[in-house]
Amino acid sequence: MTSDVDLLVVGAGPIGLAAAIEARMLGLTVAVVEQRDTPIDKACGEGLMPGALPALARLGVSVEGRPLRGIGYRSAATRVDHRFVAGNGLGVRRTSLQAALTARAVSLGVDFVQAKVVSLRQDSDAVVVADIAARYLLGADGLHSTVRSLAGLEARLPTDRRFGLRRHFAVEPWSDLVEVHWTPVAEAYVTPVSDGIVGVAILGKRGLGYSEALAAIPAIASRVAGADAVSTLRGAGPFRQRTSARRAGRVLLVGDASGYVDAITGEGIRVGLAQAHAAIECVAADAPERYEREWSRRTRDFRMLTVGLVALAGSPLRSAIVPTAAALPGVFGAIVERLAR
Repeated sequence: MTSDVDLLVVGAGPIGLAAAIEARMLGLTVAVVEQRDTPIDKACGEGLMPGALPALARLGVSVEGRPLRGIGYRSAATRVDHRFVAGNGLGVRRTSLQAALTARAVSLGVDFVQAKVVSLRQDSDAVVVADIAARYLLGADGLHSTVRSLAGLEARLPTDRRFGLRRHFAVEPWSDLVEVHWTPVAEAYVTPVSDGIVGVAILGKRGLGYSEALAAIPAIASRVAGADAVSTLRGAGPFRQRTSARRAGRVLLVGDASGYVDAITGEGIRVGLAQAHAAIECVAADAPERYEREWSRRTRDFRMLTVGLVALAGSPLRSAIVPTAAALPGVFGAIVERLAR
């Protein structure tokens, strides 16, 4: 089977677009298949950790947003803040990030095909999706990845399933931190994304009502009371996704499609950019067999810390998370810095 392009990327979210840009910067021919119209929105916290910004700059991508100077944990009686040591993060609307990445990809000559992926076949030379043959294919199509399923890389889902809900409010940001408010049943992430707009994402188990969860957090509810909602309520999940492997022949998975733990640490973009970089290095070297090892190496800290925090959040020790962080600010800060870089 002969190929039409060097690389076919399925999914035009931030990680798929970053991979396409990486590939074009190395001179590879690239096509992106996406069935949705751009810009593409997603229910997420919308905070870019400091380590994501140089990764985007290296791709030639800049985006407007609101500087984030650290992370704050809050409970009804306790609070603890850590300000980033090595530079700021950025609060930015997901639509703005996706639009900036799309513009950069277009400027580099990435081809875009609007189509739904319903089948995948490959041989020793190429992969075919949406009537396009490519030497390699990257599945970057999110938590519920069609490519992952078609490539036979799905693994059994766990029973501890968590979901997220997000909405934006027209209110002036009251902090330059990402605030994480812990309640007995959920976490609420408050992210300033621009002047006059704050995003509030709530994470918890299936069936959690957004309005009810927000009302249970007076520190947020009082701030947004009477403010206009400037986006529709969007949901995402279940977060936990498992894969049997990250590669099948000439198909590689990146971003949420490659397996996901939880949004609780807020560093999905930074980790996804690292995966995209690793995948394109392997593709450019015609060494896809290296990707599994590189994926594991570049996501190890995220997976270990996130699994640990989710386990605590679902245990009888949940109520002790914020008091413990406040009692051990050095440990809390070290964890935040590890995730931020």
